[in-house]
Amino acid sequence: MEKVVILGTGPAGLTAAIYLARANMNPVVIEGAEPGGQLSLTTEVENFPGFIDGVMGPELIDNMRKQAEKFGAVFKNGWVTDVDVSKRPFTLEVSGIGQLQTQALIISTGASAKMLNIPGEKENVGRGVSTCATCDGFFFRGKKVVIVGGGDSAMEEANFLSKFASEVEIVHRRDELRASKIMQDRAKENEKITWNLNKTPVEVVSEDNKVKGLVVKDNQTGKEELVETDGLFIAIGHNPNTEFLKGKLKTDDVGYIDVVPGTTETNVLGVFACGDVQDNKYRQAITAAGTGCMAALDVERYLEGNAAQDWSISLGGRADK
Repeated sequence: MEKVVILGTGPAGLTAAIYLARANMNPVVIEGAEPGGQLSLTTEVENFPGFIDGVMGPELIDNMRKQAEKFGAVFKNGWVTDVDVSKRPFTLEVSGIGQLQTQALIISTGASAKMLNIPGEKENVGRGVSTCATCDGFFFRGKKVVIVGGGDSAMEEANFLSKFASEVEIVHRRDELRASKIMQDRAKENEKITWNLNKTPVEVVSEDNKVKGLVVKDNQTGKEELVETDGLFIAIGHNPNTEFLKGKLKTDDVGYIDVVPGTTETNVLGVFACGDVQDNKYRQAITAAGTGCMAALDVERYLEGNAAQDWSISLGGRADK
């Protein structure tokens, strides 16, 4: 039986692994289907502290993993297909590995940005296609960008991008926005923001490994046109990677894991959550790493405080189911 198993190898899971490995907890880290999370798909990261000239996303993740391995973290390649957190020790079914049991569990499986799923999109991620204005807006100083979406997140990112870009064009497939009135008003008052409504994105066009434009279709006439742009930002929401936890942990309506305020504790004693899987607001590498540290410290206190207890006894506070 393991002391602690960590699900996910983004900045949250890897930070938790570093802290727990240094505390001689011998954490086992399950890599998942997409090792490294969203950072592994990012090119240059300029806002992670300590890197004056920036760092490539995959390099940052690789260094964090090596740091965790240096202190004794064990990495296993697989993904969890089922969990039983109704009793302790917890039981995990892991594809390619089999069954694992653990005294404590950290869930850091992240969230995946919803994509348009159109030709040219996936292959141009990091080459002009982005899902994070805060991460990549700086690279588009003085350039035109297009943002796809009609909700609060799209309006917020459009206003943010206007600080750098010369023009921000919002493309939305409906003629009405889903965003709240206050967010719409802010965007409409921004002179740098233009509108292209009732248009459906059809294809991302690139040239010399850089985004050149977005082909959109007019939903009324069916006519297609090329919207020229230097960058394309997708802002149609995120999906937390919690499908395997349905009915087993408390989540919000979207699927983000609920944690006790100020901690990483879930409603199940001994199960902790960190990173984007429980954060639908900030979604930054540095905030994910911070909650990874919190989760590790929460696990340490939990294991130390209950070391002499029978794992079949409920220790109060939160429900076991």
